[in-house]
Amino acid sequence: MKLSESVKPISYLKSHTAEALRAVTEGRQPIVITQRGEAKAVLQDIAAYEQIQESLALLKMLAQSSKSLAEGRSKTVEQAFSDVRRRIGKRAE
Repeated sequence: MKLSESVKPISYLKSHTAEALRAVTEGRQPIVITQRGEAKAVLQDIAAYEQIQESLALLKMLAQSSKSLAEGRSKTVEQAFSDVRRRIGKRAE
């Protein structure tokens, strides 16, 4: 289903809430809710929302990593493991 086919006015959501929720949950397709002909909100199932949030978090980590590399704030694997071993050694004392 195309997103353009999933545009519904808020009056539809008010009168067909259960049906809309079932369609979103089973079909895994979001519904765009309009008010006065203007898109105002998106209704989507929780699994899709969580997946998007996880993807955004991963993209943010990648962007931060790229920035750190560009700024020269990185270590080799050997340096990182050496630092970890040193910290563990200090705790054991």
